[in-house]
Amino acid sequence: MNFIAKALIKKQLKGVPDAEIEKLIALVEQNPELFKRIAEEMKAKIDAGMSQQDAGMQVMKAHEEELKGLVVK
Repeated sequence: MNFIAKALIKKQLKGVPDAEIEKLIALVEQNPELFKRIAEEMKAKIDAGMSQQDAGMQVMKAHEEELKGLVVK
């Protein structure tokens, strides 16, 4: 992940401890395709009129097992 992408993530997660942000970045670097799919699915739901929070919860729930697999590694 390049510097600009990391800076954008840090800006969006203002107030989150740096250690947690670094863990998230490491997860994204581990499986960028999964996170790309998650982002695309969330965008589609938001564009269809769902709130960002509801879309995020629904998509994350749908990918729960894949995400757990990343965290355990």
